[in-house]
Amino acid sequence: MIAEIGHFALILAVGVALYQFVVPLYGAQRGDAGLMRAGLSAAVLQLGLVAVAFAALTHAYVISDFSVENVAANSHSAKPFIYKISGVWGNHEGSMLLWVLILALYGSAVALFGGNLPDALRARVVAVQGSVGLAFLLFIVLTSNPFLRLDPPPIEGNGLNPILQDPALAFHPPFLYAGYVGLSIAFAFAVAALIEGRVDAAWARWVRPWTLAAWMFLTVGIAMGSWWAYYELGWGGWWFWDPVENASLMPWLAATALMHSVSVLAARDALRTWTIMLGVLAFSMSMLGTFLVRSGVLTSVHAFAVDPERGAFILGLLGLYIGGAFTIFALRAGAVAEGKRFAAMSREGALVFNNVMLSAILAIVLLGTLYPLLTEAFDVRVSVGPPYFNPASSIFAVPMLLVMAVGPLLRWKQDKPARLQFELALIAALVIGVIALVSFFGQYPLLPLLGLGLAAALAVAALLPLRGRNVMRMPLSTWGMVIAHFGVAVSLFGMACEGAFSEERLAAVAPGGTEQIGDFAVTLDSVTPVAGPNWTAIEARLAVRQGGGEPVILSPQARNFWTPPQSTSESALLTRWNGQLYAVIGQQAEDGRWQIRIWWKPFVTFIWYGGLLIALGGILAIAGRVRVDLKRRVASTKGAQRRADLEALGAAAPLPAE
Repeated sequence: MIAEIGHFALILAVGVALYQFVVPLYGAQRGDAGLMRAGLSAAVLQLGLVAVAFAALTHAYVISDFSVENVAANSHSAKPFIYKISGVWGNHEGSMLLWVLILALYGSAVALFGGNLPDALRARVVAVQGSVGLAFLLFIVLTSNPFLRLDPPPIEGNGLNPILQDPALAFHPPFLYAGYVGLSIAFAFAVAALIEGRVDAAWARWVRPWTLAAWMFLTVGIAMGSWWAYYELGWGGWWFWDPVENASLMPWLAATALMHSVSVLAARDALRTWTIMLGVLAFSMSMLGTFLVRSGVLTSVHAFAVDPERGAFILGLLGLYIGGAFTIFALRAGAVAEGKRFAAMSREGALVFNNVMLSAILAIVLLGTLYPLLTEAFDVRVSVGPPYFNPASSIFAVPMLLVMAVGPLLRWKQDKPARLQFELALIAALVIGVIALVSFFGQYPLLPLLGLGLAAALAVAALLPLRGRNVMRMPLSTWGMVIAHFGVAVSLFGMACEGAFSEERLAAVAPGGTEQIGDFAVTLDSVTPVAGPNWTAIEARLAVRQGGGEPVILSPQARNFWTPPQSTSESALLTRWNGQLYAVIGQQAEDGRWQIRIWWKPFVTFIWYGGLLIALGGILAIAGRVRVDLKRRVASTKGAQRRADLEALGAAAPLPAE
């Protein structure tokens, strides 16, 4: 019965989303405050209905209700509780329900907390958000119903994909979707602004917190996904340019460009048309990623294997919404007044340059992701991987990082290179000096060398805006920029060190045998069978000694799940301040020896430490912007109250005697 309630709530949500789309849009056009308020109420009601549906599906997973087809296909009674919960979104239907839940959450947040927005703009934003919700709710109800029943129900379920039974994958999708779907708010603001023909600094200040929030969630989601792929898949890498990895990277690149463009518009009232286009483009990349993951056109450990008919439905939505938005852009962009001009040598100029570089990297990733799909249509199979993506993207990433180091030091509107002679010389000296120093000790690939030099320069340059300032009185938004840019340097340092200094050892080892890698001696003590809640495994006991210290035990496993039947490799990690020892166990040879693969990866953890710093910078920037907006609203309210009091006093004053 609860599943039927969830299904009914979804059907009601479709009607409410239609109301949310039509009524406030019509009300804004006519200037009817009542209709606009009704649309805001519809946004909150839609959230409640979708939340009921999501709770109903979660309940079915928790109690292992295998009469629900979705639960039977993706859960098992012996599965740990946390994976029963994460199993809700570990499949196509459930993940789409999570998608529309987050979409409704954003729409209701604008309705409830957008009081600083003009009524007509807020109504149009909520209406556009309702139209997107309507499309995806129809997609779920018509093609991806998570509440279908089985009669008779099976005794046991099939279980969740074993590689998804991991704590990082329990939390990775919600963060990623919060970023993906959050970009719909920027899209809604862009379309609403095109309808009104008004784009200015005030509009940018309204849209900036939402863009920052989406970008921050997307950053965390990508970092968590990279960490999961690194330690769970057993191949020792952290990014392979997998098509689904790229599907999350492309909206992040567009959102990064949008975030900086919005900042220029808010501060200097420039880049109006460019900002609107990026708002549409960022959500376009989210929609494209949704199509790639769910259409069945690609194979990936991250993808949902669904039928092409659903992919065609999503492709239709992509064409309708994004094509429609770009059509409105083409028709209405001329109505958007040109913003203020600025010199190339200025902070605005640096941000524009880096936006172009980000857009170029986005184009490279998009081409490399779609090219194999295009050639496959002509029965030609090609593989596009790191040999293409790394050098091609670096052509634009290197100058972008150099400008990123200098940009925050430039003045708005116009500046002169002579004013920054010391800073420019310092940045150049750091890049050249670090590359020369590392090259003196050995021969290393070019890209990691460039990465190390740029990381050093960017780390120092990120802190230069603090020079000569009272750090205790510095705005939170400035702290956010400093920490985020420093986080980029930290991540770049980790990437470069992993690429330049990693060591790998693949050996067949008998129990009692020892292999040397770096400063570590790794001894295979034993190999024993172990069992978990829904798996059995062969577990190696590796004694790791560094120098003459006490041994540390690592226990990599080769697991076999029985529901569904699948084998996985569970790595074991030994973390030190300067890197990680990474070990996996393979198969046993005929002579009784075991395949052991070991990596020493210097400073690899800095990749994710930097990601956390970048996300922290985003959080501080959001907090700073919200704080400033609240102060502005309080001051405006006090000013209005003071004027009202003065008018009241004037009306109450006695007339002078004649």
